[in-house]
Amino acid sequence: MKRVLVTGAGGSAGANFIKSLRMADEEFYIAGSDINSLHLELASVDSKNLLPRCSSSDYIERLNEIIGKEGIDFVHPQPDSEVAVLSERREDVEAMMFLPGKQAVRICQDKMLFMDTLGAAGVPIAKSYSIKNRGDLESSLAMLLEINHDKAWLRATKGAGGRASLPINEAVHGAMWIDYWKKHRGLDWGDFMLSEFLPGREYAFQSLWKDGEIISSQARQRLEYLFGYLTPSGQTSSPTVAKTVHNEDVNRIATEAVLAVDRAATGVFCVDLKENTTGVPCVTEINAGRFFTTSNFFSEAGVNMPHIYVRLAFGESFESGPKYNPLPPDIYWVRLMDMGHKLVRGERWKTR
Repeated sequence: MKRVLVTGAGGSAGANFIKSLRMADEEFYIAGSDINSLHLELASVDSKNLLPRCSSSDYIERLNEIIGKEGIDFVHPQPDSEVAVLSERREDVEAMMFLPGKQAVRICQDKMLFMDTLGAAGVPIAKSYSIKNRGDLESSLAMLLEINHDKAWLRATKGAGGRASLPINEAVHGAMWIDYWKKHRGLDWGDFMLSEFLPGREYAFQSLWKDGEIISSQARQRLEYLFGYLTPSGQTSSPTVAKTVHNEDVNRIATEAVLAVDRAATGVFCVDLKENTTGVPCVTEINAGRFFTTSNFFSEAGVNMPHIYVRLAFGESFESGPKYNPLPPDIYWVRLMDMGHKLVRGERWKTR
């Protein structure tokens, strides 16, 4: 029996990864870790382990203690922050991991560097500028409003979940927003970027890779967002409603984006895309080394990527199915806070 440690097991993304492994046709011993003992109570794991923040000097030591105590074979870090630390210190971790290369993780966790990398490779992206001062904000906004007269997208260069995102069409609003984050949240002018606002459909492309070869992938379209109505931007990165799609442009562009980051891509790469004013899907970011929050959507539909990912890490030979579009289109995933989730195939709606 494989013995797996999932970090961030007290969060939704970690929980859904664990649910996927529980659906597999083999049994796992799953240990969970988290920095929050209260959240860890919800984890459906065989053992619960408290860890310090990954910024702590003793984080790796404590992680290895759990690995030794639990006899762990494989570690999956789910939070971005832990992916970053474990990527840099992978040689010190006393268990297997299946992470992208160090430079790939560095690029993907710096959104401005990421945009520059993809732009240089000719991958469609939202035109973006680094914002180091008020002058940068004003000049960049003027240029971007020529592309989309409605607004531009201000965001932090690091962090998940649309951190510090705000649509703006006046520099004064952007300056006040940055000033707030500077005074209260520890960010500064150099921690922000301004991007072309993309008004079209939004896609999420989840993919598994080994040595530069794509093994499995599936795209979905996000239709509604969890608590989007409460955020200034009108959306979050986590959907309440999504559906599978077959879109060859999305598949091609997402693949090009991953290879632009790492020609020898290995591990999980989750690509976000949104259409520009002409309908071209533009890459906005890649989560490298960890799964989308709703990884169990495809698992419930019949393609269990977390299980495939673990099998790849163990070097197993197996038939993983088509590299693209393994699921039919128009499978819907509906989820709400405290209401669970439901998979609906095609148009089999009871109220439509």
